[in-house]
Amino acid sequence: MQLDKTTVVVCGGASGLGLATVQRAHAAGANVLLVDLARSAGAEVVASIGERAKFAAADVTDPEAVAAAFDAVPFDTPVRAVVHTAGRGGPQRVLNKAGEPAQLAPFEDVLQLNVVGTFNVLRFGAARIAQEDTTEDDERGAIVLTSSVAAFEGQIGQLAYASSKAAIVGMTICAARDLASRRIRVCTIAPGIFDTPLMNKVPEPVRAALGESIPNPQRMGRPEEYAGLAVHILENPYLNGATVRLDGAVRMSPA
Repeated sequence: MQLDKTTVVVCGGASGLGLATVQRAHAAGANVLLVDLARSAGAEVVASIGERAKFAAADVTDPEAVAAAFDAVPFDTPVRAVVHTAGRGGPQRVLNKAGEPAQLAPFEDVLQLNVVGTFNVLRFGAARIAQEDTTEDDERGAIVLTSSVAAFEGQIGQLAYASSKAAIVGMTICAARDLASRRIRVCTIAPGIFDTPLMNKVPEPVRAALGESIPNPQRMGRPEEYAGLAVHILENPYLNGATVRLDGAVRMSPA
């Protein structure tokens, strides 16, 4: 699938991995709809890109807002690609320092954004792509979801985050099989330690140590490397139902 003369929807596209994907898809010739929170920098991002980029404000956990964003795509080109990067973590152990059970609300909040939000984007994105005609290669489009290496090696204190990211891995093959008859592919990227805006709050010695913990290349991942893989998945018609680790061969330690 060639991205020129198509529409790509990037959810969580105002910063980090999503922003890099917006820029990469736009450079590949696509019209890009950036979906993010109203308070995000989405409007400023599309203004800086200029032509062929638009912003839609939506909370991915809000079904009506997500549906509205896909229903009101402001381009005439077919919607063939969705990349979803929105998500967050939050420290949580099964028992706190006093030996008391973890609070339920923080766990639910992380799952609401990471799992329910992902499912909302998946289902409404698939419904929108399914409206398009098939290409010469007999496909309608593709969806890329975002998990994490924490899905496989969750660290101490990552209970909610690791659980949510494992759920996204579990969605991938099921969704790919569900949507095969519609000729829509689904893959997931599981990034390792990436140099995103969240890392700006981390002291430099800690950042350096994180980079040194990665076997090769011995540095944090760059958002443009995520974007390059996301676009390759969209363009490669035989990538389907796979979760691809993008992590420099890192395997997370318990802490």
